[in-house]
Amino acid sequence: MHKTTLLASDPVTHDVKRFRFKRPADFDYQVGDATELALDMEGWRDEKRPFTMTSGPGDSALEFTIKGYPEHNGVTTRLHDLKAGDTVLIDAPFKTFRDEGKGVFIAGGAGITPFLAILRDLARKGRLTGYHLIFANSCARDIICRDELEAMSGLTVTHVLSQEHQPGMHHGHVDAELIRSVVDDLDQRFYLCGPPAMMDAVQTALSGLGVEADAVDLSD
Repeated sequence: MHKTTLLASDPVTHDVKRFRFKRPADFDYQVGDATELALDMEGWRDEKRPFTMTSGPGDSALEFTIKGYPEHNGVTTRLHDLKAGDTVLIDAPFKTFRDEGKGVFIAGGAGITPFLAILRDLARKGRLTGYHLIFANSCARDIICRDELEAMSGLTVTHVLSQEHQPGMHHGHVDAELIRSVVDDLDQRFYLCGPPAMMDAVQTALSGLGVEADAVDLSD
């Protein structure tokens, strides 16, 4: 485990914060990797939780974009209370997703975080043309990094809201009908991350549309 220091944190949405930590000298990782993080507090050091780095391997600091769940009164609640100078413990990095070529990213809520580093890396390289993000949330105010994602050149972004009607956004859930209406070519790769019930429903929808299971990437 590495002990590292919080440099800064700032709000992304009403319940999501961006955290920037000092990067340990020997902490090497790839785009799409995650680590397990624990609070450096008595009684919490063994309570490790997985979070994906939303920074890139070449960045000097480690960035995480983390949603707080105050109703759980757990790790994320205490993370959101951290101040600059506080320390956390992080484990060795491990693989979640990799860019396996042009396709459709389907994310639900905080499930966007494993894709952020990949999309940012592709944007830096000017290689986002042909990629599509379907991003499901309850309400518009829940959309993580909305402005940044919509400004990514070449990326097609489809927003789906389950509890709110907004101009230019779909209302409902990511089901077979929605996918059929916004994805022209089903013979491509699909990357999927979100709440378990959503992932099960989307996998079922994709299967029903004829998408082969080996064309659907889930986190390792």
